[in-house]
Amino acid sequence: MNIIKPEKLKVGDTIGIVATSGAYNDSKDNILQAISYFKNHGYNIVLSENIFDKDRYLAGSDEKRVEELHKMFINPHIKAIVCLRGGYGAIRIINKVDYSLIRNNPKIFCGYSDVTALNAMILKRAGLITYSGPMVLSDFAKDTCNVYTTQEFFNTLTSDSIAYKIDKIYKKGNAEGIFWGGNLSTIVSLCGQDFIPEEKFIFFAEDLNEPVYKIDKMFQQLINIEQFSKNIQAIVLGDFIELDNEEWFEDLVVEISEKLNIPVVKKNGITHKSRKITIPYGIRTKLENDRLIFG
Repeated sequence: MNIIKPEKLKVGDTIGIVATSGAYNDSKDNILQAISYFKNHGYNIVLSENIFDKDRYLAGSDEKRVEELHKMFINPHIKAIVCLRGGYGAIRIINKVDYSLIRNNPKIFCGYSDVTALNAMILKRAGLITYSGPMVLSDFAKDTCNVYTTQEFFNTLTSDSIAYKIDKIYKKGNAEGIFWGGNLSTIVSLCGQDFIPEEKFIFFAEDLNEPVYKIDKMFQQLINIEQFSKNIQAIVLGDFIELDNEEWFEDLVVEISEKLNIPVVKKNGITHKSRKITIPYGIRTKLENDRLIFG
């Protein structure tokens, strides 16, 4: 399948905000702040109809969330889709999404955390490059947005290519492949699906509130999949927040690098923290001379 890169974002474009996962539990003032933020930067906003829907912990029924996602892709006036929040729910809809519809209506789609499930499946089944990056409630609905995060968001979505310096090296080396991965626990939750790229890839991962033994277990579950261990060319670690034992984690990373005999590095900003970067998900990437070069 040929990989599709969506058109770049331009001032004056319309951005759709869609709720694919968890229910809206914040003050309604927060979404108004986010709308104002985007409008003040020259963008129009369309909200999905289920923004305030609640079905237990979900933003409406599975069927409604899929319907609203489809509507965002079909609407020709919407040039980019940014997810409201993560939480939980994306994995419930991955087999209900019409990936042909998405492939035939390619556009920017951005989210992280639970939305990793959609990032991965859209790449696999639609061949569309998406973006692992900020979401509305966590990053744009604040009294003071993180300037670095918002600058990186617009820079990535309006640029042909981007590059970053690596922050830490566990095992040195160069590599090339599509940039694929995301929230580790969400990626692992896809096991049982056909979700791993057929081409060579650089795997990136981050997570929060997971003890080291579970991180070990999740990596081993992936490594035990032949297609994963065959195609992985390097690992880029983001932040693993609230670890129970930093020393054990460092030991685990070194062990994995030696076991797979591939470069393993760290890049700050791939994270659940407020200061984050926006990454093209599925784009051809080089790890070269201690730099990540996208596109």
